[in-house]
Amino acid sequence: MHEKLKDNRILLSIEDLFVEYTLDKKIVHAVNGISFSLEKGKTLGLVGETGAGKTTIAKSIMRILPEPQGQIRKGKIMFHDTDVLSLSDTQMRSIRGEKIAMIFQDPMTSLNPVMRISNQIAEMITLHTDYNKAQSRKRAIEMLQLVGISADRADEYPHQFSGGMKQRVVIAMALACRPELLLADEPTTALDVTIQAQVIELINNLKQQYNTSLIMITHDLGIVSEVCDDVAVIYAGQIVECGKKEEIFDHPAHPYTRGLFESLPDLSKDVKRLNPIRGLPPDPTNLPIGCKFAPRCPYVEPACTQTEIQMAKFAQREHHLCRCRVFID
Repeated sequence: MHEKLKDNRILLSIEDLFVEYTLDKKIVHAVNGISFSLEKGKTLGLVGETGAGKTTIAKSIMRILPEPQGQIRKGKIMFHDTDVLSLSDTQMRSIRGEKIAMIFQDPMTSLNPVMRISNQIAEMITLHTDYNKAQSRKRAIEMLQLVGISADRADEYPHQFSGGMKQRVVIAMALACRPELLLADEPTTALDVTIQAQVIELINNLKQQYNTSLIMITHDLGIVSEVCDDVAVIYAGQIVECGKKEEIFDHPAHPYTRGLFESLPDLSKDVKRLNPIRGLPPDPTNLPIGCKFAPRCPYVEPACTQTEIQMAKFAQREHHLCRCRVFID
């Protein structure tokens, strides 16, 4: 997953990406040297705590970082053979929505409250295809039906839908132009458990139907187990462990990854309290030297806080990489 495979299987490849925000004269180091690749038709899960940089990675791919606060300082984002960071705004608009689409975290803020939902979907179809107005509307209604919303509700407004139904509308909008890459930013966070399961099943079915590649951003390891092929664990703007889903779930190596799994409730054990990871993520304006997880790590050694820790591969697991000297050495 992390290697630079030079063949037509790779749809997206990110190389050494650094992203910063400037707020009140302070520099927030949001993404710090992220590299990974995604094959066509596959799903990659980006997992980590709030503030780890997951959404910033997705916004960088879409090139929708807030300006002028957010800046990509270094790196490449290769979509097929094109570096999207080298494209003009006009060229990027032809890709955004048509070839790369995003399901945003909160459907309440993703939809225009004064536009009918069919018009919102049709507007994007018209922008990115040669469909006329009538054809765009027909396609919009077909997409709504595909996600389980009947045609007789096509002319209703967002406030007339429940949270789960709004999320279905957002999914329909993202998939209307049949993009090659879909970025899903915690698409089930605001939904109850029953609706979460329905939305995950819907995304899975549509992904298979259109052979869409997917990046699933989440902090829910249960969703990762249901949806993803590969997993990248993000901490303080870095990938600390990555590999095939089975490798990460069966052989978690980084102390942070282990901490995430140990924080989950185990119904087979009679315990009164959960076992969370101690401490808090580091201040992104003042990141520690060396391993960013060292201040919270139960296995920390002096060398961990002296130099930057590089990703290393497990000899017995081809695709499994980890950023930890304690478990790699």
